[in-house]
Amino acid sequence: MAFDPEAATRAYIDGLGAEALAKSAAYTASSEWMILGGLVVTLVITVILVRLQLTDRIWARLARRGWALRTLLTVAGFSVASTVIGLPWTIYADWWHEKSYGLTSQPLGDFLSQGAIAMTISTVMGSLFLLGVYALMRRTGRTWWLWSAGFAAAAVSAGLLLAPTLIEPLFNQYRPIPEGPVREAVLDMAKQVDIPADRIFIYDGSRQSNNFTANVSGIGSAARIAISDVALKQASLDEVRAVTGHEIGHYVLGHVWRSVGVLSVLVVALFFLADRLHPRLARALGNPTTEISDPRGLPVLMLVLSILGTLALPVTNALTRIGESEADAYSLQMVNLPDALAGALVKTAEYRYPRPHPLQEMLFYTHPSVERRVRSAMEWKAKHPAGKPATAPVNP
Repeated sequence: MAFDPEAATRAYIDGLGAEALAKSAAYTASSEWMILGGLVVTLVITVILVRLQLTDRIWARLARRGWALRTLLTVAGFSVASTVIGLPWTIYADWWHEKSYGLTSQPLGDFLSQGAIAMTISTVMGSLFLLGVYALMRRTGRTWWLWSAGFAAAAVSAGLLLAPTLIEPLFNQYRPIPEGPVREAVLDMAKQVDIPADRIFIYDGSRQSNNFTANVSGIGSAARIAISDVALKQASLDEVRAVTGHEIGHYVLGHVWRSVGVLSVLVVALFFLADRLHPRLARALGNPTTEISDPRGLPVLMLVLSILGTLALPVTNALTRIGESEADAYSLQMVNLPDALAGALVKTAEYRYPRPHPLQEMLFYTHPSVERRVRSAMEWKAKHPAGKPATAPVNP
């Protein structure tokens, strides 16, 4: 009897059970509604800060300081204030919601302490970035948004360079994979594509999340592949090889650099629109500062960018989905383990409903649906015999 990819796909997804699928659908839908909830919270925070005239008060208090320091501290004050005011929503959305679905075991105290670290980092890095943006506004005038692409690319690249060595270790412990069959298999795969052995790690992702996951981060000599301890605990050896092949695909295909390029273009569009919309929204909210280049108008600028960023999600999500599909294909080509890849993918279905409506997938999904990805693996299986890679992947 001929192998039927469609029937095999149904078997994988149906094998999760009706209860698990219903829970996954509920979690996914509630997470999508939270995107709107986050925008509402941002609007409320903006209204509060505008009414309190927080940035105006900070700016006035620093009247004797130089423009750069004055701007930097005004931005930092806004960042801390908005984070503190939004803390109840952050706890609800990022901790309680995850805990209610069994997707985290992190104690609230640890969540809050890590949140304080994240706030400090985002305040410092975000303030420096916005100082650069305001400096561009002063120097280049009405075309500041055009110059922003190069600055954003440089800022993102700097963040990617620093993240693996300076930022990520503040939240998790990264260490070499322990001796054994898993380490041997992973390092052998890395050797095939000239990835140094010291660039592959296991990290304690279970500290924050019970999700089955792995990732690629960093650029250049700082780039690395990291596999969560959750994945290693739940996966078979073949599933680890399939997942590692997927992450190697991201690494070899240069998806990080493509994302930087697309983000730079997107920044130009977002800043251009923000330049046009800021004065109108500022007047609508009763903000006395309507000039976008004035740091006192930062609360309104951040609201505009939040709205535009949310509207741009279908574009950024589409980019990510393309990269995920390419990485799946790379894994299949490298190790030819379609069933192992499918088995690993269904483990992610608890936090990403595997059978979304096409419109739901297009608007909200950062990854192709699990059903779509499993089907692609099964179609590969139908075309390629098991036992060895069909062809050696190319390292461009």
